[in-house]
Amino acid sequence: MLAAMKSLAIAEATRRSSAINAERIVSEELRSSKRAARHDVRNAERLASLPAASEALAAGEITEPHARLIARASSEGPIDEQVLVDAAKAERIDDFSKTMRRHQQEMSGDDGMSILEAQRNRRASRMFKSPDTGMFIWNAEFDPTTGQHIAAVVAAKERDLWNQEDPKARRTPQQRMADALAELILEPEKNKAKGIALVLVADYDAASRELVNARFCDGSPLPMPELVRLALKADIFPAVFDAKTQNLWLGRTRRTATDAQRIALMVRDQGCIGCGTAPDRCFSHHVKFWRNGGPTDYPNLVLVCNDCHHDIHDHGFQTTQDPDTGRWKTHPPPDPYPDTGTTNWQPTHTNSVLLN
Repeated sequence: MLAAMKSLAIAEATRRSSAINAERIVSEELRSSKRAARHDVRNAERLASLPAASEALAAGEITEPHARLIARASSEGPIDEQVLVDAAKAERIDDFSKTMRRHQQEMSGDDGMSILEAQRNRRASRMFKSPDTGMFIWNAEFDPTTGQHIAAVVAAKERDLWNQEDPKARRTPQQRMADALAELILEPEKNKAKGIALVLVADYDAASRELVNARFCDGSPLPMPELVRLALKADIFPAVFDAKTQNLWLGRTRRTATDAQRIALMVRDQGCIGCGTAPDRCFSHHVKFWRNGGPTDYPNLVLVCNDCHHDIHDHGFQTTQDPDTGRWKTHPPPDPYPDTGTTNWQPTHTNSVLLN
């Protein structure tokens, strides 16, 4: 509600004067940077033209991040505001961002190609030396296709580095990513990525005999013309994931997931089942722990990031599957001191070995 009041005040300041003056007022009154003030003014202007989103935000029915996503989508092309507001009321921000992207593609009128081209035009990168730490900082923005490919290459290099590390002296995930980027750039021939696949998914419509619903493995929509362009440049590996094949059901013959299993998990889970981290950065986790006889079978595996993996093995988090949707989630352990008294609950597994 406070966010809605702030947005209304900024929009009114912009209406009475100008966006430049409103930015100056916001920066001075909130002691924020010029960049942050510019974002506040831009979001306020967009929200002022979205009555349903503004009302839902003022009523506390949607959060500020949800409203900000709707406002940004409205500036990129046509949207059905009420449809997005209704979705925002029911979905957490990670799920809603995917819903919003699919909605944008459906409303674009060209299968999302205009949105993809606009994203490509907005590509940008900056590298600068921090005056505080003296370290170099690099940030960049890429369109979804380029970004997915870069992420796959970097993640593959990170896995190579992880395999080379001493298990008793591992780097943090952030350090490993920095080292992977540095080695790929500074020693491109030595560290050339091999066998990197950009995983794309599409459904086959038997009635019309054509591919539909093209998307990346994390569920982000992909315009069909872009899928065709990528297919012409790469090998195509058709796969069926609902058959009990040798590649996906390995029993106790090996502990780690195969490449085929990882691809199937990426398509099914679309990222970490706990927090939504990109599938390239996830481990394959045994729902029934390997040490307890759990098989390396597709139904017994889920994707989890490093932090959520530790939550499961070290902090008693549990994995459960929704019987209706088949989607997996992680849940924290029960409160050991509920309002009604105490409990003697203890986690059933405590094991820090990430290979599980």
